Amino acid sequence: MKYMIMITMNPAAWDAVGEDERNEVMARIDPFMQKLTESGELLGTQALGEPKESTVVRVRDGVPVVTDGPFAESKEFLAGYYLVECDSKERAIEIAGLVPDAHINAMEVRPVVFSSGVES
Repeated sequence: MKYMIMITMNPAAWDAVGEDERNEVMARIDPFMQKLTESGELLGTQALGEPKESTVVRVRDGVPVVTDGPFAESKEFLAGYYLVECDSKERAIEIAGLVPDAHINAMEVRPVVFSSGVES
C-alpha cells in the first residue's frame, strides 16, 4: 500500500530551534532517505517552496482567476512529502516517526487511493 507522509511546517517552530539542531536535522535527511531507498519503501520525495512563492488558480465561469499566495492565512503550511510503499499503515506511521524533523514539524500519514503512474 502507498502512503503519503506530508510534512506540515510551522516556521516559528523551526526558527525556535538552534542552528546546531537545524544542521543536525538536515544532516540526517540523506541517510534516512538512503535507508528507505535500500528497503524499497521510498517512492519519492519533494520539498515545496513557502506559500509566499505560490500562485493560486481558480476557474470561475470558465475563466482562470490567478492570485498570488495561498487563499487562507495560516501559521502552518505543507512543506513537502515522502511517498512510501509499505506493508501496513503501522509501518507508514513508524516511518513518519523516523523523519529527521518529526520532532519539530507534524507528519500526516495518509493512504494513497489513486495513483496515475505518471513519472516526472
